[in-house]
Amino acid sequence: MFEVLTGSGLAVAAGLNAYIPLLILGLAGRLFDFVELPAAWVWLENPWVLVILGVLLVVEVVADKIPVVDSVNDWIQTLVRPVAGGIAFGTGAAAETAVVTDPASFFSSNAWIPVAVGVVLALGTHAAKMLVRPALNAATAGTAAPVVSAVEDISSVLLSILALVVPVIGILALLGLITLVVLRIKRLRRRPQPVQ
Repeated sequence: MFEVLTGSGLAVAAGLNAYIPLLILGLAGRLFDFVELPAAWVWLENPWVLVILGVLLVVEVVADKIPVVDSVNDWIQTLVRPVAGGIAFGTGAAAETAVVTDPASFFSSNAWIPVAVGVVLALGTHAAKMLVRPALNAATAGTAAPVVSAVEDISSVLLSILALVVPVIGILALLGLITLVVLRIKRLRRRPQPVQ
């Protein structure tokens, strides 16, 4: 049960920022004894993988703070974030997936299910983010982009850490984040629009 909560928290965090949960998983697996990545996902601990994830994270963080660039980045990340969510869920749920050498056997077994669940969770989170961000940018003339992006990044970090340490609190934090976003959107919609 906790593995599913861990995987879910990591996949949702990947929907906000693809590289944060993967980097946290890799660093945690490398540095802490209480985090043992499944054999198929140990490559996340590789120093070169960690460096590449770190560089991609810096690019993502900067691009996501600039209005208009953030929307272009979201389109590019439509492929990346679901894949990261699949990897994060598969790792966090301690999936017994293996390197795919025979696709037929991979799909005939249930090894693909955790990855698919992670893809769906990350894609749903990413889609919500992708739909909300342009509306916020339009409503605030782009001033919301850096603030909202920073909140998303911090949320991704917190969700990832909580998913590893205390998965139940991670899910509660996720529900709180969703509630906060819904309330913020409702508040923005109630604002009177300037007369032109």
